[in-house]
Amino acid sequence: MDRSQKADAVAQLNATFNEVGVVVVTRNLGLSVAQSTDLRSKMRDAGASYKVAKNRLARLAIADTDYTGLDDMLIGPTALATSVDPVAAAKVAVEFAKTNDKLEIVGGSMGTQVLNAEGIKALAAMPSLDELRGTLIGLLNAPATKIAQLATAPAAKLARVFGAYGAKEAA
Repeated sequence: MDRSQKADAVAQLNATFNEVGVVVVTRNLGLSVAQSTDLRSKMRDAGASYKVAKNRLARLAIADTDYTGLDDMLIGPTALATSVDPVAAAKVAVEFAKTNDKLEIVGGSMGTQVLNAEGIKALAAMPSLDELRGTLIGLLNAPATKIAQLATAPAAKLARVFGAYGAKEAA
């Protein structure tokens, strides 16, 4: 990598750090190409990204961002999982690490809040942004559904009463 490529890589990483809501630092302990491709695919499906970056370049990229606390975690063969949704990258990384012992969660950061491995696992246990939106919409729709049921209930009861009188008169 020449000097201009390094400068481009630092600028690209810095732009990523300024856009994302969470950064998860993982340690690669010998993932095969197929396993790494599978992890990247799962990250992409969740709206996250997974990138292996040189530690020195990553340290330069985080210098002017909220993620300066990650400096101590960038030791050894590390990779960075990032996402705008604060839960997506953590959820995919933790799920993958459960099934594959060659990926270790080192820690991460959600803005200026630095998290250890347990903090990332706790973050992964939270519902994602899409799940929270679905729950909120369900809660908002529930009262409207109840009102609609209550509005139609008297008419339905009245129809059943008339039906019963009609059946009684016919008999």
